[in-house]
Amino acid sequence: MKRSFLAASLGALAATAGVLTLAGPAPAQVFGGHNSNAPVNFDAGRIEVQDRADRVVLSGAVRVEQAGLVLNSARMTVAYRNTSGIEVDRIDASGGVTIRKGGDTASGNVAIYDLNRRLITLVGGVTLTQGSNRLSGGRVIIDLASGRSTIDGRAAGGSTPGTRGSDGRVSGTFTVPQRTD
Repeated sequence: MKRSFLAASLGALAATAGVLTLAGPAPAQVFGGHNSNAPVNFDAGRIEVQDRADRVVLSGAVRVEQAGLVLNSARMTVAYRNTSGIEVDRIDASGGVTIRKGGDTASGNVAIYDLNRRLITLVGGVTLTQGSNRLSGGRVIIDLASGRSTIDGRAAGGSTPGTRGSDGRVSGTFTVPQRTD
């Protein structure tokens, strides 16, 4: 069985690799096993609570952490519900977005973390790295429920090319174990 291109490029995920997909987006396991029900901790230079709109706007070297998953950006908007307590529904991040968990890192221009659907979508100049392994594209969707991620070369999955190249393709570099003949 061949290893999934993305899994091979993210070294630590090699044990859970799937079948190589040559046409279409490259799938693999990334950021798996995340607890989206864990508390969300915030740290920022400025936090503005917009209580009537049920949102919080954070700016200035923003850091959000949830169960070992760390999200950094210049600005974030947090949408929540205030039923019998505060329940965070969605986090929109922009400006140098970086997501880290364990040895996995994903970065891009904009990120949307939908806590209810357990999906993180990064758009624009997306890069996935693990050690010296790297993939670049226009968009990545990380499914925290299944641990499966899909990267494609288009910024919106449509006709607009990603910022990494005019052809809208995924590119990458990954290390290969040295074999003896």
